[in-house]
Amino acid sequence: MSTSSGADRFYFRQLLSGRDFAIDDQVAQQMVNFAYLIGDRETGDALMVDAAYAVDDLLGVLAADGMHCSGLLVTHYHADHIGGSLGGWPIEGAVALLERVDVPIHVQRDEVPWVKRAASLEDANLVSHDSGDVVVVGGIEVTLLHTPGHTPGSQCFLVEGCLVSGDTLFLDGCGRTDLPGSDSEQMYESLTTRLAVVPDDTVLFPGHRYSPESFAPMSRVRQENFVLAPRSVEQWLAMFGR
Repeated sequence: MSTSSGADRFYFRQLLSGRDFAIDDQVAQQMVNFAYLIGDRETGDALMVDAAYAVDDLLGVLAADGMHCSGLLVTHYHADHIGGSLGGWPIEGAVALLERVDVPIHVQRDEVPWVKRAASLEDANLVSHDSGDVVVVGGIEVTLLHTPGHTPGSQCFLVEGCLVSGDTLFLDGCGRTDLPGSDSEQMYESLTTRLAVVPDDTVLFPGHRYSPESFAPMSRVRQENFVLAPRSVEQWLAMFGR
């Protein structure tokens, strides 16, 4: 999926693992991760989001579009989003990207120790952020929203009417809260409070294709996603807490 705004300045690609890239990777096919490319067509600068499985494929998409990678945005530390070991299966990611281009890797501050351990990255590779920070690519501003719950430093990216949500929120459901670093109560707060600032006409772009559609407006997600039905943390924990 690609989109543009203004005079075609906003560059945005949604790429499905196992179909649009890493097409011969059986793990990528099973995990159905989305990677994203966000940039400025006027300057050619672009940020990758959650580059895993086949870094060269993603760089190739940028090159074919006349763009170049100037940074990596990371939603959270899990190997299918940043590289590392997934159940003993090695997944290419941020380390491989750094071998090809020297770019900053933007992570939420609370996620730094998890990212370093899981993806074998060093402090020198990372730029840590707080919620509300803005990363500028060319002339395009990307606002970072800290949404803990799935992991301590999970973050979403709000840019030009798009919300790239990682594993915080899917079109149907949300990220698991029974994994190391997960927290059910924090997930409820993220879904009901931290993401409440996102307008209804914003389009949600999740971290996995767990539904027939690949994206949808927040207005419809708020109406139809069952994890947004509870009206108190007690209801949430009774239904989804684990």
